[in-house]
Amino acid sequence: MLAILLLLPAAVIAFYRVVPPPVTPLMLIRAAGGAPIDKDWVPLARISPALARAVIASEDARFCWHHGFDWVEIDKAYRGWRDGERLRGASTISQQLARNLLLWPGGGYLRKGAEAYVTVLIEALMSKARILELYLNLVEWGRGVYGAEAAARAHFTRHAAQLTPREAALLAAVLPDPRQWHPERPTAYLEERAGTILARMPDVAVPSAKGCR
Repeated sequence: MLAILLLLPAAVIAFYRVVPPPVTPLMLIRAAGGAPIDKDWVPLARISPALARAVIASEDARFCWHHGFDWVEIDKAYRGWRDGERLRGASTISQQLARNLLLWPGGGYLRKGAEAYVTVLIEALMSKARILELYLNLVEWGRGVYGAEAAARAHFTRHAAQLTPREAALLAAVLPDPRQWHPERPTAYLEERAGTILARMPDVAVPSAKGCR
């Protein structure tokens, strides 16, 4: 039984190296609560480079260079917590993909352990470009809205390939709470957050078939 539990995620991840996932556990959980499932898979080449850059700038600036865990951010979070600050998240895009792809929302030691294991498998079996492609196609971007194409249509009535840098930054800005924040109707806080993301975008590396640059 333990061997099956360890090997099954590896087989699924290897399958998803080439095949778009039809659905995720989060989509099914949200659907059970009455939310629709609005998604439309598009390859990374048909997603605005600005969105890829904005999401990396917002969620995981060292995405191209770590192996699933950003120990720099983990250390910063730990030091802040030790000094009395609220414990902040330090999840990478790879860790977030692990949650979206195979796991359930929430916390607990079991979920955290499973997330770490799946993250290691994802980094071992997939290229950075594929990890980003999967993430951008599966991440939640509103009630029942999943992935860049559905998000671009729902919030800006355009295709993912047509997103402007500002629209991309606004979409990246809502990722911490996509069911409460609306990129097409940004608050002053979201505008400020999007501005910060826009300023950071030129400095991050973005993966492609030719590597990170």
